[in-house]
Amino acid sequence: MITTFATMESEKEWFEAWFDTSYYHTLYSHRNYEEAEQFIHNLCNHLELPMGSTILDFACGKGRHAYFLNRLGYDVLGVDLSFNSIAAAKKMQKEGLRFAVSDIREVIPGEQFDAIFNLFTSFGYFNSLEENLKVMKAIHRMLEPDGVFVIDFMNAKKVIDNLVKAETVHRSKLSFDITRRHENGQIIKTIDFTDQGQDFHFEEKVQTIFLDDFKDLIRESDLQLLETFGDYDLNAFHEDTSDRLILIGKK
Repeated sequence: MITTFATMESEKEWFEAWFDTSYYHTLYSHRNYEEAEQFIHNLCNHLELPMGSTILDFACGKGRHAYFLNRLGYDVLGVDLSFNSIAAAKKMQKEGLRFAVSDIREVIPGEQFDAIFNLFTSFGYFNSLEENLKVMKAIHRMLEPDGVFVIDFMNAKKVIDNLVKAETVHRSKLSFDITRRHENGQIIKTIDFTDQGQDFHFEEKVQTIFLDDFKDLIRESDLQLLETFGDYDLNAFHEDTSDRLILIGKK
């Protein structure tokens, strides 16, 4: 049985439809687990969270970051909107490591956390900044006093400057034809492929949110920004050259 904390809309948004397919996981099967584990180690060493701290992995996917956090001695809840991702993550579930379906715009009833992590560009999927503000306010409400949050987002400027407009990616006997464009404040990726004689078309849309935009969201949510970093080794953030925009703040 899959625990569900949020009521879902009847009409699926793009990320619900795409992320809940097996094809999404096939396309991104190359993701680097060693890099993810090293990032978690770097992050936890920097934050110095006490053993046993409660952590929410907000938009956890199949739970790779949640798994590594639990191995370091933390009590972790991973949530995601994708039923299929949570079903896969639940295979790792054990004491101190839980998973459930939830929308990151919603507060999880009865839960408070010492830290909330939103990692690997799992933010900005919506059509308005108001929806992003709901996420930040949910983070505020679920954090313990002096609790910390981490948002790991793409460096929007570098992505725009180096946008690969078209490519074909081969994964597991499938060929994914991918296009990208920057339009109306979003990076829009189209994904087209054929499987067993059937044509498929999906889109990904991620807002191009810059550091100043995050500062506004954080301030409006009564949170405090403490630090920014530009990569998983926690080097300084530089808008022109950094691969990531990693924000650390507190309640």
